[in-house]
Amino acid sequence: MLRRSIRRINAGDIGPMLSWYAEDAVLVFPGESSWGGEHRGREAIEAFLRRFARAGIQFEAHEIVVSGWPWSASIWVRFSDHAKAPDGTLVYENRGVIYAKTRWGKIVLQEDFEDTHEVAAFDEYLATHEERETGPAITAAARDEPGG
Repeated sequence: MLRRSIRRINAGDIGPMLSWYAEDAVLVFPGESSWGGEHRGREAIEAFLRRFARAGIQFEAHEIVVSGWPWSASIWVRFSDHAKAPDGTLVYENRGVIYAKTRWGKIVLQEDFEDTHEVAAFDEYLATHEERETGPAITAAARDEPGG
């Protein structure tokens, strides 16, 4: 189910990924970039995920480990991600680990661990290229197809 949600967000559909989060979930993203900080509540996480999709970031889970019981489980995801400009130029590439704590199948806490210098460099790119209200900075045509 998680891999299916990742395929959907890579295609720009945040719905399946957003459905994983509890109403009062907290997503902690490292660093001082515009992405960084604590995103509290499903509404804030939805805004984060919408921006993620709009920026054209393509996410690939290399390993997913789940431990615990349905009422209290932990999930670790080792991943890489990247984004390309409309002309196909690679403008962002990173890797890291996500830790998530769940209760009854809903994420209540997510902490991302990745290279914050790469995120800051992408932030600089987006500051000059991101179209905040009118559409994506990275076009769908420049995205890699899942599994491609």
